[in-house]
Amino acid sequence: MRLDLGSRIITAQRIFCIGKNYAEHVKELGGPAPGRPMVFMKPATSLVPPGETIPIPAHGSHLHHEAEVVVLIGQSGKNISESAAPAHIAGLTLGLDLTLRDVQSDLKKKGWPWEISKAFDHSAPLGTLTAFEESLPLNNISFECRVNGTVRQTGNTGEMMFSIPDLINYLSGIWELKEGDLIYTGTPAGVGPLKSGDRVTLHSDRLGMFEWTLA
Repeated sequence: MRLDLGSRIITAQRIFCIGKNYAEHVKELGGPAPGRPMVFMKPATSLVPPGETIPIPAHGSHLHHEAEVVVLIGQSGKNISESAAPAHIAGLTLGLDLTLRDVQSDLKKKGWPWEISKAFDHSAPLGTLTAFEESLPLNNISFECRVNGTVRQTGNTGEMMFSIPDLINYLSGIWELKEGDLIYTGTPAGVGPLKSGDRVTLHSDRLGMFEWTLA
């Protein structure tokens, strides 16, 4: 998928996702808060541009929305310090980490990896990118998720347990981050079910409004 920043086109590469990065979401799922970022990945086939229909996968029964701020890496780097992290950001937007909750719960009980509950095709709808400027406060981006017009989730990046610079520092200590890498930074409380015909809208005063329909 090609990501348009207006003056620059970047091809999406890896998708890094962060689990349990908001304290209230940790409470609603249960279990302890992680002592370091909880990382999983999705393939580029998970991406869905705004306005497109999202097919509901057939290998699970309980599809949940998880609204997130998403960071696009524009400059490669390894062992990036928190202070240097903003210089590696090309853009920001909102996205959904769609999750088959029943499949995930079963996998957790067995101690198996989560991929089939998180990394299936069309599981990472992605809004249009806003080019990053350092005047944009990474620790104060408010956003919400509505389903059929009803607010389900509200969040602010200031509530993250691991900030965006923290995440870039942590991830780049393990992988060399590349231009086109995306970081889904975690979801606030309020995750819930989706069904065929539902309309999901993500909105942020700073990043825009994006919508998808479930099929």
